[in-house]
Amino acid sequence: MSYQLLKSIHLLGVVIFLGNIIVTAVWKMLADKTKSPAIVAYAQRLVTITDFSFTAAGVLLILVTGRMMAPRIGEINEVLWLAWGWWLFIASGVVWVLILIPLQIKQAKLAKAFSTKSEVPEKYWLLSRYWVVFGIIATILPLANLYFMVFKPT
Repeated sequence: MSYQLLKSIHLLGVVIFLGNIIVTAVWKMLADKTKSPAIVAYAQRLVTITDFSFTAAGVLLILVTGRMMAPRIGEINEVLWLAWGWWLFIASGVVWVLILIPLQIKQAKLAKAFSTKSEVPEKYWLLSRYWVVFGIIATILPLANLYFMVFKPT
């Protein structure tokens, strides 16, 4: 496969990945702001669906094409910007897998239970605050990664 085609697929993965994590965070926070159980529950359900489809698809495209392109540039740990990109991507993934996905699963279970109720329980709001904090961290890391991939500092 040509380098240009791999790079194009890689960029598509980046757009899907970053686009989804940023847009999803914005509309989840806007839904939470309404404090309406039905709206919050619906938004939480969509967060789960879009993260498991779009974010996962973006990650897969980024990983596969990135690993295919890297040897054409140099060893990951020998090229500074590749190393930074790789480790920032891994760090973001660790935050997602160890913190954000479990939080989302807990929130989704709570949301299913309160979707027809008159109030969102405090436990959901506590988990939501954690989700925002760790979501910001997990978003800043790939944005920093984007910097290294574009500007390739040495």
